Amino acid sequence: MKKKILICLILISFMLSGCTKQLKDNDGKVVQNELTGQTLTKNILCKPTNEDVINLYEKYNVDLNKLPSCETMSVTDGGYEGLWTSIFVKPLAWLIIQIGNLVNNYGLAVIIATLLIRLVVMPITKKTAVQSENMKLAKKDLDRLEKKYANRTSQEDQMQKAQEMMIIYKKFNINPMSGCLLAFIQLPLFFAFLEAINRVPAIFENKFLSLQMGTSAWIGISNGNYLYIILIVLIIGTTYFSFKNTMNDQSGPAAKQMKTTLYIMLGFIAFASFTLSAAIGVYWITSSLFTIVQNQLVKRRKGRNSDVI
Repeated sequence: MKKKILICLILISFMLSGCTKQLKDNDGKVVQNELTGQTLTKNILCKPTNEDVINLYEKYNVDLNKLPSCETMSVTDGGYEGLWTSIFVKPLAWLIIQIGNLVNNYGLAVIIATLLIRLVVMPITKKTAVQSENMKLAKKDLDRLEKKYANRTSQEDQMQKAQEMMIIYKKFNINPMSGCLLAFIQLPLFFAFLEAINRVPAIFENKFLSLQMGTSAWIGISNGNYLYIILIVLIIGTTYFSFKNTMNDQSGPAAKQMKTTLYIMLGFIAFASFTLSAAIGVYWITSSLFTIVQNQLVKRRKGRNSDVI
């Protein structure tokens, strides 16, 4: 649990990093769209259509003529930009655009693309939920082990404890490393969605449920659109419940420490969610909801089968 939380904190801390280049004025200040609060990206993948956005790019000498329209963009447009952009960002941007062309809304396209990708990697991420359930089955044995070695701190005793713990893990088919799979997969997915959204004007110029996709919650609320408050609540709520499945893996002081760490992480995410664009918020909520449903399916399977999953 601690490893997953640490990875998520790193993920949020670097959420504005990557290959995206911000558009800056002559004084080196980041250029923003005054109407939406959107921080504009210099190396966009296709042409914007909003006149105000076009004027801002032309004002700061960005050549839009060499860019394709977003509707006709292909994964090879713009040439090779490195493995990360060529393998992750451009194909994802192309997928969102194609879905957006079909459903006529890029906010909805972000949701559909998220679900499709999570379905593809589900055989891997499912292992995290399975391991969590198996840890719960092993809980009594692990608690007895902790009690047995509570006051035995010698190196020999600790080595014996580790051996007995591995026997319990083997009994319940637990692989300690598999619990990190979901967090490691979420990292590249998050950054890929972040870059795809920031570099495709068709996405950040679009609206979904009265939310401007490129606008952060803080700017949206400042402009009087209080639907962004609901967005923040959903980000925090779905994040909490997506991790709640693992909170019962341990008991006693370990469980208390786990809860404290989780609440610190939620507080950090709550703070960061004010700066996330609405499109990234939609992705985060969709991905977390998928995790919640996946966990529930694993729990039901466990309920039908008394054996270790």
